[in-house]
Parts: sequence; structure tokens; C-alpha cells
Amino acid sequence: MRVIVVGGGVVGTMHAWQAVQRGHEVVQIEREAEARGASLRNFGQIWVSGRAGGEELATALRARELWEGIGAAVPGLGFRAIGSLTPVRNADEYAVATAAAARPDAPARGFKVVTAAEARAVNPALRGAFEAALWCERDAAVEPRTAQLALRAHLRDSGRYTFLPGREVREVVATAAVRDDHGDVHRGDAVILATGAWLGGLVRELAPDLPVRRVRLQMMQTDPLGEELTTSVADADSFRYYPAYASPQLDALAAARPQAAVAAEHRMQLLMVQRRDGGLTIGDTHEYEHPFAFDTLEDPYDHLAGVVEGFLGRPLPKVRRRWAGVYAQCTDTSRVVHRQQVREGVWLVTGPGGRGMTCSPAIAETTANELGW
Repeated sequence: MRVIVVGGGVVGTMHAWQAVQRGHEVVQIEREAEARGASLRNFGQIWVSGRAGGEELATALRARELWEGIGAAVPGLGFRAIGSLTPVRNADEYAVATAAAARPDAPARGFKVVTAAEARAVNPALRGAFEAALWCERDAAVEPRTAQLALRAHLRDSGRYTFLPGREVREVVATAAVRDDHGDVHRGDAVILATGAWLGGLVRELAPDLPVRRVRLQMMQTDPLGEELTTSVADADSFRYYPAYASPQLDALAAARPQAAVAAEHRMQLLMVQRRDGGLTIGDTHEYEHPFAFDTLEDPYDHLAGVVEGFLGRPLPKVRRRWAGVYAQCTDTSRVVHRQQVREGVWLVTGPGGRGMTCSPAIAETTANELGW
């Protein structure tokens, strides 16, 4: 079988991975010289902890299993089974953490409420003020800026993989065949359009009523911390945005303790992961209304810096990068992904939202199984 994958981000690359692993030939086409979208502009978190139950949690857990196996085969991914800590600072946040740890699916997530001393034993860099923390053993991380490079290098070694950058696919010309802007036609047995947040052009022509929206976020990265941050770190504002934490205790938290004004305005939470060079990736905000702003705003960064410094008990290292990114999210946010046959032999796979990095291996595995690869 010959599979044409359109899109060089993590969802597209994981479809290429599944096809090659099953013995097929793959041509992957990317309109940029390298993928430059949400697959790079993210935390690199394999984030099981906040996922909704049912299909979403099952997908995240399967993806976590697949990531670990892929990480063993491709050391350049920088896979690390580091878990996460969400420090809580008051009784209301503690009640939400305790409710999460009492969920029937808490053992599958690796949830456990730990004391502040126990949290610092796991992550000694957290020297600031907090009362306890929610530990999630199943969370992990990879290096988002280099993951696609490492995966593609491994795929090339198979002898059944070709990467074609700098080509934009413009047209479906026949069953499982597309034409790019160089005029070349690429024919296969299946075409996967994994175009991420690129929802115009060919995608709009093929699926004009696509139930997917675009979301913009801001993030930043610091100079090296100078010590190891041994886990991912979130703050209790993340409880407000992830479905795993829905509970009467969360309702009470929202009523008693509204978010800080800047955090509420920008729909913010803290997520933080240390990169292999020692720097910290920190975010994020959420913007849903189009047209998106073209600039980044400083108030959210100031807010996040204050939260991080409160947990670390020390000044934040110098910020060396700031950026914004856009990802595609199903308008029905309970759906893990939108998968649609748009022409004979052509399938569109998009809309995982902030779950793309976490769930992409399992999303691609499901596509491969459903298409009978």
C-alpha cells in the first residue's frame, strides 16, 4: 500500500509512522520547509491528567503507551515519564484536587494528593508557598521543537518513507491522488489530510461545513533554570479548563475564588515543562474570537511569571522567547478528533485541539485500523 500524508505536524507524522510500521510506503508532503504550527508551538506534554473520561481518556492512555514505545525506538524524541504536579494554595483548590483523586478512573490517571513536603521530595525545585499538590504519575513529555525531525529521520531509515517539503497540495485529482503547487501528482491507495489549523483553501473546498474552529494561544520560554524541574507543573487554574476536574468542589471554587482579572480575560492557566536545555516552556492563554490579534500581550506573561515565581520561590530566569500559536479544535469539545472521508480515497483528520501532541499516536492508530491498513 502507498499512503500520501499531507501535513508535516505531529498528527500527520504519526499517520506516516503507523503506515510505515505496518509495512507500507509513505510520501509526506508539507507546505513549509518544516512544520511550523502547533506541533512545535506547544509544551511537549503527554497530558493524561485533565482529560475527560470515556473515549478521551482511553485515547490519551493508549497514546501515552504508544509514546513510550516510540520514545524507546527514537531517543531523539526526548521522551520522559516525568509525571506532573499541580500545587494547591487554599482549601477550595485542595477540595478540587481531593475530588479528582477520588474519581473512579483516578488510578488509571495516576492521581494522588500529596503534601507539600511530598511534592518537594518529588520536585525539589518547588520551594515556594503551597499547601499540597495533585500528583499525576501518567503524564510525560517530549521535545516539541525537534520531535518531527527525529521521527522523520527514523522513518527515512525504513527505506519506505519520503518527505517532500515546500509543496502545498492544491487539488484532489482522482481517487487517492492529489496535485501540489509544483504541478506534481501524488498517487496512492489512501490520502490523509492532516493539515492542522490550515482550514482554508483545499480543506474548505472539500469540507465546507467543517465542525472545527481555530484557537490562538501565547507561550514563552526562559533561559536555563539552573536546576532540574523533575515534573511538569500546572496551577489550580487548570482545574477550571480541563474536564477531568468537573465536580461540585470545582463549582464551589469558581464561586468563592474567581480567577484573577487578567487570567479570566485571557482564559489562562499555568502549564510549565522544562526543556532538555534547562529552559522552561510556560503558558498559556486561549483566544477564540476571529480575527485573532497579530501581536502578543505582556499582561498574561507577567501573570504567569508571578505564578511560577510563587511556586519556585525564586525569580524566573530571563525570558528568551515569546510566541503565539494556533491550533484546530472540534466545536464539540467532547470529540477527540474530526475524521471525515472527503473524497474517494481521501480522509481529513483534524481538530484534536490542545490534545494533538498527547493523543496523535492513538488518533493515527485508529485511522489505520479503520482504513484497514
